[in-house]
Amino acid sequence: MTGICFRTARELRAALGARDLSAREVVRAHLEQIERINPGVNAVVSLVAERALAEAAGADERAAHGEDLPPLHGIPVAHKDTHETAGIRTTFGSPLHADHVPRRDELVIERMRAAGVISLGKTNVPEFAAGSHTFNPVFGATRNPYDLGKSAGGSSGGAAAALATGMHPLADGSDLGGSLRNPASFCNVVGFRPSLGRVPSWPAQLGWTGLSTAGPMARTVADAALLLSVLAGPDPRSPMALDEPGAAFAGPLERDIRGLRVAWSPDLGGTVPVEPDVADVVEASAKVFAGLGCVAERACPDFAGADEAFRVLRAWQFAVRFGPLLETSRDRLKDSIVWNTEEGLRLSAADVGRAEVLRTELFHRFREFFTRYDFLLLPVSQVPPFDGELEYPARIAGTDMETYLDWMRSAYFVTVSGSPALSVPAGFTPGGLPVGVQIVGPHRADLAVLQLGHAFEQATQVARRRPPVAHFR
Repeated sequence: MTGICFRTARELRAALGARDLSAREVVRAHLEQIERINPGVNAVVSLVAERALAEAAGADERAAHGEDLPPLHGIPVAHKDTHETAGIRTTFGSPLHADHVPRRDELVIERMRAAGVISLGKTNVPEFAAGSHTFNPVFGATRNPYDLGKSAGGSSGGAAAALATGMHPLADGSDLGGSLRNPASFCNVVGFRPSLGRVPSWPAQLGWTGLSTAGPMARTVADAALLLSVLAGPDPRSPMALDEPGAAFAGPLERDIRGLRVAWSPDLGGTVPVEPDVADVVEASAKVFAGLGCVAERACPDFAGADEAFRVLRAWQFAVRFGPLLETSRDRLKDSIVWNTEEGLRLSAADVGRAEVLRTELFHRFREFFTRYDFLLLPVSQVPPFDGELEYPARIAGTDMETYLDWMRSAYFVTVSGSPALSVPAGFTPGGLPVGVQIVGPHRADLAVLQLGHAFEQATQVARRRPPVAHFR
C-alpha cells in the first residue's frame, strides 16, 4: 500500500482509468499513510476519512457503469486550510475560526472536486497564512520530514510535508510572498506560482488587485502541471482571470531546451544575503543547464524598488483584511499580523501610489530583461530549513533579519515582478536538508517555465530522494 502512495498523480490516474486500481484502494492507502506518518509531522488536519471513503465508493461506482471519468478521477487530496471547503472545517490557522465549517467551496476547490478529486481533509498553515513557517495556535507546528526539528516552510507547509511523505499526490496552495515556493524548497517537492489571473480567485475581497495567487504543488513538475490544467482558466466571478483554458498544461512537458538562454544569480544581483549552502546549489544548477545545452550566464535584472513595493502593498492588503479585527480581536492575533496590519493603517495614498509605480517599473525592467534571456534561475529561499522553534531565522549570512518578512526577499521580489516562478528540487545541504531552485520566466510564460523545470528535474532526479520518515511504521 505504501507503494501506491508514491506513484505520481498521472500514474494513479492511468491505473484508475484502466481499473487496475480502485478509488477505494487509493484512498485507503493514503489514509493509512496519514495514520502512520502524520502524528510525527502534523501536516494534515481536520481529516474526513469516512467522507473520503464514501466519495471513493461513488467514484468506483461511476467507473463500473462506464461513465466518462474526469481528469483527476479518484485522486485524494487534502486542501490548504485557507481554502474554504464545503462541509469540512476551515480554520485559517486562527482560533477565531477554529469551528468554522463553510457551506460552499471556493473556486479552486470547486474546480478540483469537479475534476474528480476526493477530499481527505485540510493541510496545516500559519495563522491566516502570514509567514513562511507553518505553526498556529489551533493545530501547532508542521515539522519538516527531512528533519523533524526543522521548519517545513509556509504558508503551504502542511501541503509540502504531506506531499513529501506520500500522504497525497497533489496539493492546492497559494502564494503571496513565497507560500507555494518556500515550503516546496524546504520539503523537496514542486511548487508553482503562476502568472496572476492564470488561476482565478473567488471569493476575493480585492478582486481587481492583489499580489497573491493560488497554484499547484506536487512531487513532480508534470503532476503540478496536471493540477494546473484543472485550476487554470477563465471564470466570470474573477475580473482578473486570463482567458486561456488550462488544457495546454495537461499534455507532455518535453521540449528541446538546447540553446535557451538561462541567466542565473545566487543572490539576486547582490541585493539579498544568502547562506552559502543555498548559493552553492544555485550555481550547481546553472551548470546542469549548461550541461543540457543551454547558454547559462550569470546575470540578474535590477530589483530596485521591489522591497518597498511588496511591503507597502502587502501592508495595505493586511489593513483591508485585518484592520477591523484589531478593534475586536487584537489579543487573538499573532504579533506579526498585528504589526503588519498597523504598518498598513499608517500608509498614505501617496505611499500606495508610489508602490504601484515601483511595481510597474519593475515589471518593465523584467520585460526588457527577458528579451535578452529566456529564463532566470534564483534561490527560492535564502536559507535551508531552519529551527522549527523559531518564528523566522534571525540572521542570514551575517545579516540580521529585523522582521518576519526579511528572510523571504528572494521569493517576494519575484512576486512583485509578476513573473511565473517554479520551485523545483535541486540539491541537499551537507547536513541532508533540501534546497530548491527558483525558475522564473517572462510574464504569462507559465508553460515554458514548467517545461524547463521538467527538463531539469529529469536530468537531476533530486526529487526522487524521499525523507526517511516517509517509511516509518
